[in-house]
Amino acid sequence: MTGRRTPRELVGLVPAAGQARRLVSLPCSKEVYPVGFGSRDGKGLRPKVVSEYLLERMRLAGVSKAYVVLRDGKWDIPAYLGDGRQLDIRLAYLMMGAPFGVPYTLDQAYRFLDRATVVFGFPDLLFQPDDAFVHLLKRQAITGADIVLGLFPSDRPSKMDMVERDPEGRVRAIEVKPVHTGLRYAWTIAVWSPVFTRFMHGYLGRCRPTTTDDGATVERELFIGEVIQAAVTNGMAVQSAAFPHGRCVDIGTSEDLLRAVREGVAS
Repeated sequence: MTGRRTPRELVGLVPAAGQARRLVSLPCSKEVYPVGFGSRDGKGLRPKVVSEYLLERMRLAGVSKAYVVLRDGKWDIPAYLGDGRQLDIRLAYLMMGAPFGVPYTLDQAYRFLDRATVVFGFPDLLFQPDDAFVHLLKRQAITGADIVLGLFPSDRPSKMDMVERDPEGRVRAIEVKPVHTGLRYAWTIAVWSPVFTRFMHGYLGRCRPTTTDDGATVERELFIGEVIQAAVTNGMAVQSAAFPHGRCVDIGTSEDLLRAVREGVAS
């Protein structure tokens, strides 16, 4: 009799190494900037920081632990979130290595993720529905895809990675922050298998930064959408789950932060 395959552990992965250059004079890291209010343990309303929304949505999908990758100086994040006990999720913190974009940041967790299904989101993006990750994991279970992208309508393609997909939801191409496009949906969250974790690690190993004559390390920023596109090109099974009535707001600029508060996207 064939034994049943043991489900892979769900592990959250959160890049929190950005420098928030688009936000001026924040008194704290943007990941712990208060956006909206929430209650905890029946103790009444209190300010709720932006990264809490992502962690709560991960927990709703069954994630019991997550790795948060930091850069030096962003100590207010672990100071505020602690070990995650108040959110019923175990948190561990890793330090960013190469400063050349989100994929390099995520790769710091590589040795901890070789057997896990990764549940990924940006801590400065607010999205609805709350159970979006649940839908992505269901889609992955049905299709057997190595990556499932969560797609949201976007009217600002130059700030997002736009996705071309076929009628069955298979991802055909990623357009990274295009100036002009006819595509409607952007990906903002994802789940992926160890197959993609290993692919990204190997891909980054082949994209080593170069050095100038004076010994300085130089490298353009690499976007994770570019790595996903490379996976598509290499024949990896990449699926999508679209939320046509969903909402997603990036609080990375003062304008968008004000928009998130006004529109109540965090609620």
